[in-house]
Amino acid sequence: MARAQCVVYILTNKGNNVLYTGVTSDLENRLYDHLNKTRPNSFTARYNLQKLVYVEPFNSITDAIAREKQIKAGSRKKKVKLIEKDNPEWTDISSSLLGFD
Repeated sequence: MARAQCVVYILTNKGNNVLYTGVTSDLENRLYDHLNKTRPNSFTARYNLQKLVYVEPFNSITDAIAREKQIKAGSRKKKVKLIEKDNPEWTDISSSLLGFD
């Protein structure tokens, strides 16, 4: 995945019971922030959301933000369906995408 490419992503916790949808133009650095809890009072840090289960690439940040808003506005059921379409086991895909451990 090219570093400049914009993505919408979904993180969850070990039990897959809390979901976070985000958007970024630098997934590697954004995941670093989440995994290292560089913002300790953030939602992702409080709920220990460190498992990347969904990524959708976009060519423009405008399109990515629009998609993020669409996903956030949807129900949990819709988010689960979106994740399970390509990742039925809810596997952490960060290592396969970016070489994270």
